[in-house]
Amino acid sequence: MATGLASLKFTAAKKVTQVAPVQLRRSKLCVKIDQQIAMATAFAAGTTYTASKTVTVVDAETGVQSTEQKTRKARQWWFKTEGGKLALQVKYGSKCLALNSKGLTAIEVASASELASVLAVVREAVEGGELDAAMDAASGALRKGFGK
Repeated sequence: MATGLASLKFTAAKKVTQVAPVQLRRSKLCVKIDQQIAMATAFAAGTTYTASKTVTVVDAETGVQSTEQKTRKARQWWFKTEGGKLALQVKYGSKCLALNSKGLTAIEVASASELASVLAVVREAVEGGELDAAMDAASGALRKGFGK
């Protein structure tokens, strides 16, 4: 009877419960970039995009919990420049990230149809760790705002 377990290989492995702060920052920014890609796709198609989140609501009379989709405000990261082109700023919280070594914070985009592809390139850069230093700086600036 013990032959089934005897054929297995046992280990004293531990589950990793904490994720590195860099990975948390990257995943947070990637979620926001995905939202911006959806907004840019809708913008290029001439439709509107509404962001939503799932919330748990408790009925006051019965005490029964249910989940609902609530709309939430999402601000677009791009704007029109004086030349008629679009400028894209990548934001971490309320801070604009410095996207290159010169400290520039905007990417010039020729048209609305290219906006989603530019955001996809930015997402790949975030996943590759190219914007880690900029996210660290923005995170530190945001934390200073919460101090005394």
